Amino acid sequence: MILVTGGTGYIGSHTAVELLHAGYNVVLLDNLSNSNADVADRISTITGKKATLHVGDVSLPETFQEIEHLYGIPDAVIHFAAFKAVGESVDQPLRYFRNNIDGLITPLEKMLSWPSCKGIVFSSSCTVYGSPDHLPVSENSPILPAASPYGYTKQVCEGMLRAVCAASSLQAIALRYFNPIGAHPSALIGELPHGVPSNLMPFVTQSAIGKRGPLQVFGNDYDTPDGTCIRDFIHVVDLAKAHVAAVNRLLERKTSLGFEVFNVGTGKGFSVMEVIRTFERVTGVQVPFFVGPRRLGDVGQIWANSAQIEKELGWRASHNLEEMVRSAWEWEQSLQAM
Repeated sequence: MILVTGGTGYIGSHTAVELLHAGYNVVLLDNLSNSNADVADRISTITGKKATLHVGDVSLPETFQEIEHLYGIPDAVIHFAAFKAVGESVDQPLRYFRNNIDGLITPLEKMLSWPSCKGIVFSSSCTVYGSPDHLPVSENSPILPAASPYGYTKQVCEGMLRAVCAASSLQAIALRYFNPIGAHPSALIGELPHGVPSNLMPFVTQSAIGKRGPLQVFGNDYDTPDGTCIRDFIHVVDLAKAHVAAVNRLLERKTSLGFEVFNVGTGKGFSVMEVIRTFERVTGVQVPFFVGPRRLGDVGQIWANSAQIEKELGWRASHNLEEMVRSAWEWEQSLQAM
């Protein structure tokens, strides 16, 4: 059994689908603060297999006591449960420190009492690299000061994992991924944050369909070809498959070290304006937008060198940007019928 914390969230739900397709039993742990319980039913509909949802808080020890009592000791844990909005973290740093850091300490404490649990796959981020001097970034790139409290929490959590693995038999893989977008081809699950989206793609689709006002582009004066930020956008299904590959590596005991890190990206950078224009070209729908000031916590540009994960885990991204934006739009359209 694989325990997926934050399992009804955007990336967690897509990962649960791929785990079930791969033959694993899955328990989803979520407090539903930024997701909905019916996502578990949608996962089951997609896969034809049961995705069990346990509602609880990852920072509470009793939550993991309940997990053990009801479902047994997991073979591995995938940890997604965290706040993830860069801009929000700048405004509410203590909230992010409390949730993201404490939310990893408690499951790690419990995992150390579960000798049959092989390890943990941690949802890390390219934000650990700060504002890099050289691109693309590899796993050996310097870890510079984080540009946001969110990025800092990922740096701290990676440090915690490294220390705990060094002091115990626990094994961990941190996946430093870049900017997931898109949705499952069934259009049954996708990115649906509560409230106003903080990520680019759901705001693009919600503005395009008339659910939101114009999209704000945060700055057009960066040192990039069109002045807008450049990111390595990756299809969420590709990202989900990377987590399955990491779980396989843990369970097969193929990790060369107690703690490993892998970049997960496409190796290509696209600007915010390129994403908007690609969306308009693929869908035929105009995106209303305006240019505002830069957002605190954003770096100008970053994209991945993912050679290491290709070599060690045999994983490679397979979707292009057109496929990503098309699937996101199909998901947005499906929501209108729900």
